This record gives sequence, C-alpha cells and structure tokens, in this order.
Amino acid sequence: MRCACESGQYSAVYEEGVPRLVMNEAGETEGPYDYDLIVIGGGSGGLSASKEAAKYGKKVLVLDYVTPTPLGTTWGLGGTCVNVGCIPKKLMHQAAILHQNIEDARTFGWTFDEKVHHNWTAMRNAIKDYIGSLNWGYRVSLKDNGVTYVNAYGEFVGPHKIKATNKKGKETFYTGETFIVATGERPRYLGVPGDKEYCITSDDLFSLPYCPGKTLVIGASYVALECAGFLAGIGLDVTVMVRSILLRGFDQQMAELIGDYMETHGVTIIRQFVPTKIEQIEAGTPGKLKVTAQSTDGTDQMAEEYNTVLLAIGRDASTKNIGLEKVGVKVIEKTGKIPVDELERTNIPHVYAIGDILEGKLQLTPVAIQAGRLLAGRLYGGSTIQCDYVNVPTTVFTPLEYGACGFAEEKALEIYGTENLDVYHSYFWPLEWTIPSRDNNKCYAKIICNKQDNNRVIGFHVLGPNAGEITQGFAAAIKCGLTKEQLDSTIGIHPVCAEVFTTLSVTKMSGGNIEQSGC
Repeated sequence: MRCACESGQYSAVYEEGVPRLVMNEAGETEGPYDYDLIVIGGGSGGLSASKEAAKYGKKVLVLDYVTPTPLGTTWGLGGTCVNVGCIPKKLMHQAAILHQNIEDARTFGWTFDEKVHHNWTAMRNAIKDYIGSLNWGYRVSLKDNGVTYVNAYGEFVGPHKIKATNKKGKETFYTGETFIVATGERPRYLGVPGDKEYCITSDDLFSLPYCPGKTLVIGASYVALECAGFLAGIGLDVTVMVRSILLRGFDQQMAELIGDYMETHGVTIIRQFVPTKIEQIEAGTPGKLKVTAQSTDGTDQMAEEYNTVLLAIGRDASTKNIGLEKVGVKVIEKTGKIPVDELERTNIPHVYAIGDILEGKLQLTPVAIQAGRLLAGRLYGGSTIQCDYVNVPTTVFTPLEYGACGFAEEKALEIYGTENLDVYHSYFWPLEWTIPSRDNNKCYAKIICNKQDNNRVIGFHVLGPNAGEITQGFAAAIKCGLTKEQLDSTIGIHPVCAEVFTTLSVTKMSGGNIEQSGC
C-alpha cells in the first residue's frame, strides 16, 4: 500500500504503513533530526541551557565561534562574561583596589623600602591563564554532560537546518528539532575615520599585550567607566569623553556621584564632545594617536594625543548574518534585538532566544544563565517556571562600586508620583577609610519606598566598597517584599557598610543633613 500525506511544509510517503521521509520545500527531512536541541552561542546562557537540556536525556549540540575583532583578537569558549567581560574586568578592578590598599597600608604601620610599580604584562598573563582554565573547564563540562560542542559559526539555512562553518572554512550541516539563539553582543564602533584601524574595544583590552599608556575612553556606559576606573587605578593617565549623560538607564544621582568620585581620583571627564577622526601619528606598542573631537552643539573643536583609544559606546546584538530571516524570526531592525514572549519564544514556535539579544530585557550574565536553565526545564522537564526579570540586582565596578536593585529614582517618580514615595538616604564612611582619612561623605545609600504599599522598598542603591556583596543579600529581601519597617527592625552588624540601611531616618523631602563625621 502506498499513500502520501502533507503537514505544513513537510511531506512523507507511507509504504506498507511505514513512513519514508522525503524533503520539504527547504530541502530538509521531517524528523528524526540530528539533534533535539541546537544552541547557537557558547556564552553563559547557551552553556546553561545546553547542559540543563542534556540532563533530561536530550541530544544537544552547541555551536560557538568568535569572529575576530578588527585588530584580530579572539578567545575561547564561555562568551563575553568569561573572556572579555565580567571576569577580567573584576580582576583588573581588584588590581586597582590593591593599589589603593597599598597606599592605605602605610597609615596602618606598613613601611616599604622601594616604590611600588605595576607590571601590566604580569597582570594580563595571570588573568589570561585563569580564563584559559575556565575555557577548558567549560569544554570538559559540556563533554561530561553529554553535550556535543563544535567550534564553528552557526547560520540557519532552513527552518530546522543549520550550517556550521569552522575557522578553516569547512561547512557542515545539522538538523535540529528546537533551536536556542544565544549569540550575545559585540562592541559598537564610531563610524568615523580611523576607528576600526586604530581604536580598541573591551574585546581587545583584556588581552592587550602591552600597557595602554595614556588612554582616552570614549563613552559613558558602565563598560566605559569601569575600564577608565581600573586603568586610572593602576596609575595610568585616563580621560573619558562623554557625549551626554553618564550611565544611561541607571539612577542619575548615583551616576553623577560616580563621575564626581572618579574626577577627584585622577580621571579627566570631557563632557558633550564626540570624536570625528582618529589618526595614527606614531606606530608602536603603544603608539601615538591624534583624536579630533567636536562639541555636541557644533560650536567647539579639540584635538589631543593619546597612546590608546578605547571605544565603549555601546554594544550591538550579534543577530545579523546568522540566517534568522531564512527562518522568519522577527528582529528589531534598528537594534538587532529579538522580541520574545514570557517563555523566551520568538515568533517562530521552535526557535527561542535568551541573553543580551532579547528586546527589552536586562543584559546581565546571571539573567542569561537563569533564563537558559529555566527554558530547558520548561522544554524538557515539565517545568512551568519562568525567568523573573523584575528586581534583578546588579553592580557597576567603578572605583567606588555601585550596587542597585529595583527602580531608579527617576523611574519610580515617573511611575508612582512624588506624593506616593519616600526616599531615605545617607552618606556613610567605611571604618577602613578612617585611618587613611580619605573619602568621607563619598559613599552613599538610598532606598525608595512606596507609601501606598506599606512602605515597600521598590528601589535600592548603594555606592561604596563591596557594593555587589551588599546588594546581593538585600536583593533577596526585596524579592520577598521588604518594607521600611522591616529594615528598621533589623539589627545591623557593626561596624560594616551595609549597617547604614538599618538606620536610615532622613528623607530627601525633609532636607535633613546626611553627612557623617565618623563610621
């Protein structure tokens, strides 16, 4: 007996009741597929989703390929965070903190017979070696979990078919039932003469084989300020060129306090200027570059020489040239971001997306990890738990660290109105800073409370040392519905910085004095 049936794009011919698979319009066969799940992108989100899916006995493939930067920089498995983001950033931030601690140590009785010098190459090599161990660990972890890893560039060529191209140009084709796009973002360039030829980005900085010397950081993002902060912290001459405001999207009072602190600690900030041309005037490692810039109102122009120019003006979603249009996945044309529903599903039912490429979602590594793990659980483990994108804590590792959870003050006022909010705040002085007699009334704490909801804390902000460690714990409390009364009834640990949140009594509206004379 022979009969034919069709379902959507697929068709199968039945002979004696047994299906014989035939090609669909896209040149693919209708299952079984090579893999249950194909993940495009080996960053935090992709690795999390792939390993979780494999736990449920699914056959999983991860494709990961790093397109070299214009200067040729590349790296291993693990994505932005591990290789050119959170990990090396925090370690270089620590190098800067150690410099400050060395200076403070003299006031605590330590003496040094010689001047302290920083060795960029030693720092870079130590960090590079550590990251290399992480790259290897991820590969081992995938293998141990039964996940197939292929170092190749993934590109859709049909609804369920993908082309993988390795660094030698060899093409291999795979089919999958379900796909997760987790390709992350890459730094944006200026689009002015000399930018790709002579500038570096954060993708290049952390493995730079020489000390960058006198550095111009262009941008006002958290990447810009973090990099400028630790470069200045290890003793380099650093300037930041800002087009408009600092830390767009963050609480602006906190952003300005960060800027003020950085300026008092050696970072020059040039505001309302944009570069128009970068020229090389001397080759070398580092060489010498001339930067021409113009004021944003067009009335003024400046030119200055630097050894290194670091671009940190934002990041673009890596969604171009991966064949999404061949599958019909909707992409926001201007940003390259992918809209998804509450289940991280795109407009194409068997294609999902997670991480920094999502439209309107937070671009944070732990968010991608959580979303990837929960997505795999819903796909294969019978779970219904969704990723919670509300009240996600974060920290900016500027010289004075900034931790936040919940609403920025501007956003809270916009949503709830001034009359419905109380903003409690205070400066504080870490005990460790009192002996060196530095930076009093620079650290700052603020909570935003909704008076119409039992004074529930809807915004938490702290500027000071170890801000991330402080914020992590309070984020759990905020997720549980923390109120001002509960904070007041909590006994603080003395003497620590986080203690300040148990004693906040002055509101902004009252205009009361919040300066501190001691810890």
